[in-house]
This record gives sequence, C-alpha cells and structure tokens, in this order.
Amino acid sequence: MKKILLSLIFLYPVILFAQSNNAPSTYDPHEIAITGYLQTQFQKAQSPGISSFSGGDFSKNSDSRFMIRRGRLKIDRADKYSSIVFQIDATQNGIQLMDAFIQLHQPDSKVLLLTAGLFNRPFGHSIVYSSGYRDFPERARVFQTLMPRERDIGAMVTYHPKGAFKFITAELAVVNGSGYNARDYDSRKDIIGNLGFKFDSLANKKLHLGFGASIYEGSVRNDTESYYSPDGVGFKKNTSPDNVGYFGKREYYGANLQLQYDNTFGRTIFKAEYIQGTQPGVAASAGVLGPVASTSFSAQPATDLYLREFSGSYLWLTQQIANSKFTALVSYDIYDPNRKVSAMEIGTAGNNTTAGDIKYSTLGYGLTYLINSRFKLTLYNEHVVNEATTLAGYTTDLKDDVFTTRLQYRW
Repeated sequence: MKKILLSLIFLYPVILFAQSNNAPSTYDPHEIAITGYLQTQFQKAQSPGISSFSGGDFSKNSDSRFMIRRGRLKIDRADKYSSIVFQIDATQNGIQLMDAFIQLHQPDSKVLLLTAGLFNRPFGHSIVYSSGYRDFPERARVFQTLMPRERDIGAMVTYHPKGAFKFITAELAVVNGSGYNARDYDSRKDIIGNLGFKFDSLANKKLHLGFGASIYEGSVRNDTESYYSPDGVGFKKNTSPDNVGYFGKREYYGANLQLQYDNTFGRTIFKAEYIQGTQPGVAASAGVLGPVASTSFSAQPATDLYLREFSGSYLWLTQQIANSKFTALVSYDIYDPNRKVSAMEIGTAGNNTTAGDIKYSTLGYGLTYLINSRFKLTLYNEHVVNEATTLAGYTTDLKDDVFTTRLQYRW
C-alpha cells in the first residue's frame, strides 16, 4: 500500500472543489478586505462528560451545551506581487490566531506561489477546505487526531500551471510539525507533499471530478530512555540511555476522491479520503484519555512514545433535495489508531496496549437548510461506536453519541 501511495503522489493530485483556507478572498489587487463567519450551536450528548470530536469534550456533569463553535474574522490584502492573510478565531474559550501568512507571486501570474507563515497543512482535501463552506459540522476523527486545528508554521511552494495543464496543482511544504501554536520543540522539520488533478467541466459541464494523493514525512522526539514499538499483537519496550533524543517516524500516506454531479433532482456530491501510516503517541492514562493518546503533539511529550501503525478514512455524501434549499447529509468515518491489534486483544496482560489503541467509527446523518446565501441551519446526529475490549470501561460501546443544531452566518 505504501508503494502504491508513493507512486500516486507523483501521478495524481488532490482536488480543491471550492474554498481553500490558504488564499486571500481574491487575488485581484485590493486594499483591506474583511470576511468571516460565525457558528453558534446547541448540542445534546448521550451521556454527561463524554470525550467528543464534535466540538471538544463535554464538561464532567454536563450532557448539553450552547457554544460558539467558530467565530472567524479574516483580514486580507493583495497587490501586484503579493498578498497577506490574517485570521483569528473568537469563541467562549478566548481568541486564537488561526492564519498569518504572506504569499509572493509573479506580477501577471499565479502559476507559482511562495507562502510563508502560519497556514493550513497542504494534505488531502478536507484539511484545506474551509469550515465555513463544509456541509458537515466537523472533519473526520482521523484528521482531527493527526492534524488538530489543521495549521502549522513554515513555508510552502504551490505550482498551478495555465493552459493545457491547468488541471494540475502541486504543493510542497516544510513545517515545524508542532501544529498551529507554532512553537517547535525539536530541531527537525516535517515535509508535506500534495499533487492533484481537477476537472470541472465534464459531461456537458454537469460532472466535476477530482482525485489525488498526499504524503507527510516527519518525526517526533522521545524525551525518555524508553519507547514502545509494534511487536505482534502489542508493543515491545525498548530501553536504553541512547533513546533520549530518539526520533520516532511520523509518516502519513493519503489518497482522496471528489465527485459532483449537477442533476435534475439536485446537486449530488460524494467525497472520500483514506490515510494510513505511523503515528507516534503515548499510552492512555488517568491524565490522557484513550481517544487523544495518539493526537499529534504541540509540545515535547513527557512520557514514553508509542509508535502506532494507523489507518483512517471517511465517506461523505450530500444530496440537494429537489433543487430546494434543503440538503441531506450522510457520512461514515473510521479511525483505527493501531492496525496491529483489535478488539479483545486490547488490554491483554503483557502486550502493553491501552485505551489509546481502540478503533472508533462514526455514522453521521442530518439536514441543512440554506436560509439565504449567507445564513444556514444544520441539524446533525453522530452515532459513535468503539470496539469492545478487555479494558475496564471499554468492554462495551460507550454512550457518546452527539446531536448538533447549528446556525451559521457568513459574510
């Protein structure tokens, strides 16, 4: 599989069907432009205090909440040679920097772009696709785990030719690897490659097609004398003073597909993405919940690294209903943080597995209503299923479904 995906990265690209976060509101020269969107929502969880990838964990004694999910304010400017983008996110948790980058280009062409600063990692489709345009409330669990908050700081080159090869987009980025907070905790940098095809006018301009592949090559520093590597149906412990400063491989290989068909009943959109590789994480513990034990680090991990071979995917289907303002949504995603173990093997004495190795799947379904071009209502339910294990607290499926009612206004 690894060899296949490595070859795809040089043969096929990722499509960007609409709004990319790594761009100003327009490349036409303009003074300051201010855009953004606000998402306010009410959520009801199946149980109080659940761990959730639908806007974050619920408080210990709460199974319902009002919240500002995203409050984005984007400021950008473009001239003959460059553009600048600055975006913040203001919610009940405070104000955070989301984007801050400068782009350079030739005076009369955007064929070649140089981006420097804090920007979305150019990996796959859903990472760079703006949350203000996405029909589904959240990105899939696998991408929230591997690339939380989507951003990183570094430099990127984008190539998008004109003429006969205008369907090609190629991107190469070098980033810190520590995420959107932009604080690097080691001397190594991570590399991201993305290459894509985009066809927008097939079948009498009714069919739009995109597909592609991405690669991520990086590492995570170990700060202890031990780390755990895969060994049969568990992990083996590797201990040596030389392991302080050992770099565990962080490698992802992804492929994606997007189809859109404008039919007489209404617009149909299907999107799919698959990713696998090696993810350095830690063991689940009293202080580290199982679902986040394999989350990418924003600071030097203080405990032993666990090298997990993972896989994940999502399927998204949206169907406009009879050319109306209503759109039906159905999704299914899977994240398996450890492909080498499953179900009742997790928690077996001596194999060093923890709740951080449990596979989750999520079935989502709902409806959106486009009140006008700026105002949208979304009703969406997520049915989350974890595999049963021998671990205490995870012998059956957890009661962690979430229902979301969201209002969004975009300007």
